[in-house]
Amino acid sequence: MKRELPADFAFAAEIVAIGASAGGVEALLSLFTGLAPPLRAAVVIVLHLPEGQDSRLVDVFALRLRLPVQEASPHAPVQAGHIYFAPPGYHLLVEADRSFSLSCDPPVLFSRPAIDVLFESCAEAIGENLAALLLTGANEDGAEGLARIHAAGGLTAVQDPDEAAHPTMPAAALRLDEPDFVLPLAGLRSLLHTVIR
Repeated sequence: MKRELPADFAFAAEIVAIGASAGGVEALLSLFTGLAPPLRAAVVIVLHLPEGQDSRLVDVFALRLRLPVQEASPHAPVQAGHIYFAPPGYHLLVEADRSFSLSCDPPVLFSRPAIDVLFESCAEAIGENLAALLLTGANEDGAEGLARIHAAGGLTAVQDPDEAAHPTMPAAALRLDEPDFVLPLAGLRSLLHTVIR
């Protein structure tokens, strides 16, 4: 587990999966600062939202980024260079054929969409060509899924709990497994920009 990004760090991801909860919008905006096309990887995000409410995430991020931002829809292909958000009220999965599927299965750790569901599906479908980041949050969703990605050979990184607005989520991941990196947002931003360009 590294707490700094090496100067010679290199990793070519096909998909970057990101999970966040409380404080996640601000953390994601920080991660995406300076991001511009072309990108070789897709970014797929689960951000916990209150069920039953419309999501404005696509609007918020599309206004700030020079990249295609959209809600993931069932059977749609995962396209490089796009940023996808899970729709509220559904679990989001990535299939082996690099398409999305949605599930109405019960909430996981009180969350639907759940980060664990996305991460576990990505671990199975993508394996070692996957990078995953777990950010600030107030529950333990994402810890098991991140460990599954690590076991499948993917790259795993956690926001430093000491810096996170809500440290419960990254701290849970560190208790369960040893990710490749534990970094502040500035370090995660450098990592993200490296693996998707």
